[in-house]
Amino acid sequence: MYLVKTPYFIQNLFPNFTWKIPTQEKVIYLTFDDGPIPSVTPWVLDQLEKYDAKATFFCVGDNVRKYPDVFKQVKQAGHSVGNHTFNHLNGWGTENIPYFHNVRRCANLVKSELFRPPYGRLLPSQAQFLQRHYRVVMWDVLSGDFDPKISEEQCFMNVINNADNGSIVVFHDSLKAQEKLEYVLPKVLKYFHEEGFRFESLEAGAVKENHALLQTA
Repeated sequence: MYLVKTPYFIQNLFPNFTWKIPTQEKVIYLTFDDGPIPSVTPWVLDQLEKYDAKATFFCVGDNVRKYPDVFKQVKQAGHSVGNHTFNHLNGWGTENIPYFHNVRRCANLVKSELFRPPYGRLLPSQAQFLQRHYRVVMWDVLSGDFDPKISEEQCFMNVINNADNGSIVVFHDSLKAQEKLEYVLPKVLKYFHEEGFRFESLEAGAVKENHALLQTA
């Protein structure tokens, strides 16, 4: 069970997490979790390049270790990268110290202030500690590309029916999601491009977020 659109009351419960970028501009923030994977990530990069789109890749440290050349391709293409733990750990099922060490192990390879917990699951004590060191990025739209129970078209509709200005959308550059991703991503890029949207990385989004905070201060 998962929510395609993160309700505002959940976002408000955790105001220190980044759920979307406050903006009136037609910008979408695509994110890709669990890579880099040689048979998937380079294909994603090719699709993004067709629309001059920038995205953010939340990388599993062990995949970065195994596929450093693919990780290098992501960075050379101008995309943002983020920490997704070294072994894709579920925070709810992991004690704090091993979890923090796993995050740090990934950080030694990825070197980013962005962090997304696998499954979006953190214990309160984990969140409290990690927020001191990272910008914890969640999402407001979950494509469901990992879900074998939904169709490719439903996955596509999950995105276009729920994403709007400043949305952070989750895809996965993983083997599990590959089949749906190859159907959905080109259609999502084409749809929002034709609607006048552009696609930016979360590093660019941070500038907008900080600007919005200054305006309301």
